[in-house]
Amino acid sequence: MEVTVAGQPAYVYTGGKSPGPADFARLPLVVFIHGAEQDHSCWGLQSRWFAHHGFAVAAPDLPGHGRSAGAPLASVEALADWIAALVDSLGAATAFLVGHSLGSLIALETALRHPQKVSRLALIGSSLPMPVADVLLAAARDDEARAAAMVNGWSYSPQAQIGGNTVPGLWMLGMNERLMARQKPGVFPTDLAACHAYTRSPETLTALACPVLVIAGSADRMTPLRAARALTTAIPDGRLTVLPGSGHALMAERPDGVLDALREFAAADRTSR
Repeated sequence: MEVTVAGQPAYVYTGGKSPGPADFARLPLVVFIHGAEQDHSCWGLQSRWFAHHGFAVAAPDLPGHGRSAGAPLASVEALADWIAALVDSLGAATAFLVGHSLGSLIALETALRHPQKVSRLALIGSSLPMPVADVLLAAARDDEARAAAMVNGWSYSPQAQIGGNTVPGLWMLGMNERLMARQKPGVFPTDLAACHAYTRSPETLTALACPVLVIAGSADRMTPLRAARALTTAIPDGRLTVLPGSGHALMAERPDGVLDALREFAAADRTSR
């Protein structure tokens, strides 16, 4: 579906269902926020399960990504304000935010800047700070295809490099390569620069007013497990789920593990209503 956010059209995937305007206010809303050089399609399994089990789902393409209009926003703070505006545009009072990588920083910042709009947070493949190597920043600026190949190599565990897709005949690295290739020129360096420039201190996380789940892969080389542990420790109501053997691309490598962790966490949210 298409909605207007901050005066521009944005594409929002709703998990294979066609909710009416009242559904976003009536049902608990889950907003899935993708990472750098991605779009809504990275949330296929998770978004569809929630949409078919009593939730309203919004998996947006961030500005300038996928089918959404406009230029990519240059800071995590601006993207957080955009997510808050999306929740308002959908007519929901609050949302459970789920973010991966850059998306996890956006979800985190949204909860700190707009606490009244966020009921729960799930941060997947996350760290604070989230620095980006100089060689990758330069490649994204000068040769996006080379940068995409670098990220592909770093994002997946050794096992995933040679196979392991839950759908027989499909190759995880090839699928991600095509997903990144279809993003607009200039999106990748903007996204990576936003990650790199995000300077929020872990000490400020004491202001978080909602429960937070951190999901980490034990073989993640981009946001290592030690960083996920440190992030969880800094959060007052933080809990950590570790998916053994997974790299940074957790939704591709361990889709069921990610879904199971989110389901359990969301069940507590529904019980508390």
